[in-house]
Amino acid sequence: MSTRAYAAPSATEPLGPLTITRREPLATDVEIEILYCGVCHSDLHYARNEWGMTTFPIVPGHEILGRVTRVGAKVTKFKVGDTAAVGCLVDSCRTCSSCESDLEQFCLNGPVFSYGGPDKHSGGQTHGGYSEKIVCDEAFTLKVPSNLDPAAAAPLLCAGITTYSPLRKWGAGKGKKVGIVGLGGLGHMGVKFAHALGARTVLFTTSEGKVADGKRLGADEVVISKNAHAMAQHAGSFDLILDTVSADHDFNAYLALLKLDASMVVVGAPPTPQPVSVFSLLMPRRNLAGSLIGGIAETQEMLDFCGKHDLVCDIEIIRMQQINEAYERMLKSDVKYRFVIDMASLKG
Repeated sequence: MSTRAYAAPSATEPLGPLTITRREPLATDVEIEILYCGVCHSDLHYARNEWGMTTFPIVPGHEILGRVTRVGAKVTKFKVGDTAAVGCLVDSCRTCSSCESDLEQFCLNGPVFSYGGPDKHSGGQTHGGYSEKIVCDEAFTLKVPSNLDPAAAAPLLCAGITTYSPLRKWGAGKGKKVGIVGLGGLGHMGVKFAHALGARTVLFTTSEGKVADGKRLGADEVVISKNAHAMAQHAGSFDLILDTVSADHDFNAYLALLKLDASMVVVGAPPTPQPVSVFSLLMPRRNLAGSLIGGIAETQEMLDFCGKHDLVCDIEIIRMQQINEAYERMLKSDVKYRFVIDMASLKG
């Protein structure tokens, strides 16, 4: 079926209107009218081919929330009228050891992402949420708690799960001291989750202007990372540090803050390799790790957790026609803390 969308025609051209084709719902498919779609920095990277893997035209968007309009004959989880969501994943092989462990994001045969992935049903590549509708297998479609604001819940499908997953895996909770590096689209959710999980939460930021906001979001303390004395006061005291920064910065400065056997987990993606001193790891036996979104089961767990604790993203709603301006503002960190597209604007 023909579907209105916004796409990047090339790496150097602005996004604009495009009609794409979605498949008719199959037996286990859910058709969703997209109401809101969050804007992730990955969308910009992909639209401008900054990772060197984009096939154009590309329809970005992997923070998708909407209303179910049709369901296939074998669908059991959803009915017409339900609120449903689609995140970064729309398929996987479902048979490898990763998939069988509910870690579809690490599918050994290659996960299928919401955009830019191989479309196993229609051929070509998948197209994301900057569009009127999406069709997704119910196994990769998520339920959204009814008490959550739908626009503010949309970015949970990436910004939420990207920070929730490592905090859960590395044991953030009561009795733990957890650091969050950076207060952006990812970091602001890291602060909210760490606080809600019961950890003593410390925000690290380079900006004095973010101290008050950090505390409003749940940080027990905010440290200006450019202040060497303030950093030194926390040496060897953290159980976990979650690094959300995608700009070049000094990993060693944060590794020095970890306890014995504690971990620093990176979810940001700096553009160049970051130097790490081996002595930052050897003494006293620290760990440096990475994490990528979460599997479908864990993403549903995260949404349910948000429903229980009334957690959503801090957002600014934009029209679809403002996306190119939003990209430029995002590069300047001129958003608190996530843009969300009101997809009704696509219709006129």
